Amino acid sequence: MQFTETKIKGVWVVEPKVWGDERGYFMETWRAEDMALETGMKNFWVQDNESKSSKGVLRGLHFQTGEYAQSKLVRVIEGEVFDVVVDIRPESETFGEHFAIVLSGENKKQLLVPRGMAHGFLVLSETATFVYKCDNYYASEHQLAINFADEKLNIAWPDVGQEYNLSPKDKEAPLFSEMKF
Repeated sequence: MQFTETKIKGVWVVEPKVWGDERGYFMETWRAEDMALETGMKNFWVQDNESKSSKGVLRGLHFQTGEYAQSKLVRVIEGEVFDVVVDIRPESETFGEHFAIVLSGENKKQLLVPRGMAHGFLVLSETATFVYKCDNYYASEHQLAINFADEKLNIAWPDVGQEYNLSPKDKEAPLFSEMKF
């Protein structure tokens, strides 16, 4: 696997080695010793999640608070998404900055997202299957959202040729400046 740290400390693009032939392909998507050696993160994943969404669905920007915060290893197994993380660690040099990447079933890139990040994605293809490992359990009462369209975040969400499809919670999410981190 190849690990490349982004401009936000602790956020890594992970590119697995893919072995392919006429029968298909094989790849390791996660290996504890490589992850710890390359990134310094010793994640103990406790939950795997999967979602399937249609074009224009925007999920996020979500995070869990306090002892319920989560690190994630995210990837797309079918389709294509525009994936975004926002640094919400007040003590960080990149507080309020974001990193975006296209993840797809074709490029097989993954994103390692540490605790202290808000995360979201926009589906660019007709459908996309998004999977991720978490190092803490989902706790709905501790999940918050930041408004994806907050101008202060300056995220250049792609035009998908239709209105974005958001949950009521995401439509009503507060601006970054209204949050207390």
